[in-house]
Amino acid sequence: QVQLLESGGGLVHPGASLRLSCAGFERAFTGYTIAWFRQPPGKDREFVAAVKRGGTMMSYKNSLKGRFTISKDNAKNTLYLQMNSLQPDDTADYYCAATSRGLITSSLAGEHEYDYWGPGTQVTVSY
Repeated sequence: QVQLLESGGGLVHPGASLRLSCAGFERAFTGYTIAWFRQPPGKDREFVAAVKRGGTMMSYKNSLKGRFTISKDNAKNTLYLQMNSLQPDDTADYYCAATSRGLITSSLAGEHEYDYWGPGTQVTVSY
């Protein structure tokens, strides 16, 4: 059973950084395709970034490249999302998601592809 739990959200000012964490993998998470999604207030959930099963390839929402970095600590079975230069538009609930299936690159952004979801952590960027 995989029970994901995000942490690290909070209220920050524009320009600040945050690092989100996702734990709860029952086995080495090189066996999972893992992703971050976010849902801004009043909007649909959207893809942020993903790591392919095997852990050798990352994918990002184009508009977030350069500011957001997905990474993992294999020893801790923990996924991270480093978010820099945060802006009010980054305000959202952030979710960790996983599936034991390998996904092709074009499918990584599809939230229906993921079987396991955490409850989310809230990030608010405000003056």
